[in-house]
Amino acid sequence: MTRSRTDEVMALPATEYVRRLTLVVCRLGLAFLFFSQLFWKLPPHFGCPDGHSFVFTTADSDGTAKRSTGLCDWIGIESIWAHHERSFFVIDLDNDGKPDFALHLRWLVRLNGWFVDSVVMPHFRLFGWLIFATEAFIALSLFFGILSRLGAVLSLLLSVQLMLGIAGASDPAIGLQEWEWSYHLMVLLSLVLVGSPSGRLFGFDALLRRRLLPLTARGNHAARLALSLT
Repeated sequence: MTRSRTDEVMALPATEYVRRLTLVVCRLGLAFLFFSQLFWKLPPHFGCPDGHSFVFTTADSDGTAKRSTGLCDWIGIESIWAHHERSFFVIDLDNDGKPDFALHLRWLVRLNGWFVDSVVMPHFRLFGWLIFATEAFIALSLFFGILSRLGAVLSLLLSVQLMLGIAGASDPAIGLQEWEWSYHLMVLLSLVLVGSPSGRLFGFDALLRRRLLPLTARGNHAARLALSLT
């Protein structure tokens, strides 16, 4: 007599059951995070003040930021903060205000700033759609557990870009205070879900893999690619 999927799950050791449940909770949490960030950047205007000639956040000569709205605001902030000295994974062991450890990624920050200034801003309408569509896909992929490894990889890439762009950005005068570890934790959580695809647990990937595995065994390259994304 064949065992049902439910019987197989119930027969798992307690530690394995906890591991699987933890991954599912992490998957759903990250899905909710991306879902919650969709509505302030809705296309076709992406929350910007002018949908025809997008106005980005800029810095005055004294360094004070002139805020925009929506995605134009945060793209502008990334452009400004690409020229600030910043450190990552800062640790202040004795809480004296002087970092005891910090990772300096100046060239990556500058490269990200160049990309924002030279590629994203001039083609903002295209990138606005790409950003929105990517975040929507991540939310759906991780929530339903379908192509979950692809969703996690896209989450990792976006999280790294956000880390380089705005982690640690701070300007009390305009209420800007981005805790750098928020973005580091997004990177780390995405990395966990890349290495441990949780859509195979209580997600549609479990069903998808059952259909793909026989096709892969017969040498179907498209099925093999799809299988690698689950």
